[in-house]
Amino acid sequence: MSSKISKNIEIKNRKASFEYHFIDTYTAGVVLKGTEIKSIRMGKVNISDAYCYFTNGELFIKNLNISPYDYGTHYNHDPLRERKLLLEKKELRKLEAKMKDVGLTIIPTRIYVNEKGLAKINIALAKGKKLYDKRESIKAKDIERQEKRQF
Repeated sequence: MSSKISKNIEIKNRKASFEYHFIDTYTAGVVLKGTEIKSIRMGKVNISDAYCYFTNGELFIKNLNISPYDYGTHYNHDPLRERKLLLEKKELRKLEAKMKDVGLTIIPTRIYVNEKGLAKINIALAKGKKLYDKRESIKAKDIERQEKRQF
């Protein structure tokens, strides 16, 4: 059981950089239950469909899928429950003011466990890409791959 739990977990949202332009990034703490952090350390997290929103000046994340802990009992958590994100008040006010612009959203880009053992989420204020922007991203990745093959 303990061999499956790792301290250096890093789960990235690969779809996010393809779908969005990142304007600003922040690192936020997350309010979790006991079985949730154990599932994160086992790497059982899906952040590809997650997004953030404001309620009464507080930032929450929705659709962050943390699978139930395998060895949990009836105390196990709901996998898709909304979780509160922890940022400084200044950062929250700044983000909430920018969210009033049309077309901007807050998405998680990475979830990891820091050296203290706490789960952190990197979030980004992002604007959706158009179809031609996505094509340019694909071209840039192809060129980069070809350059790596030549060396």
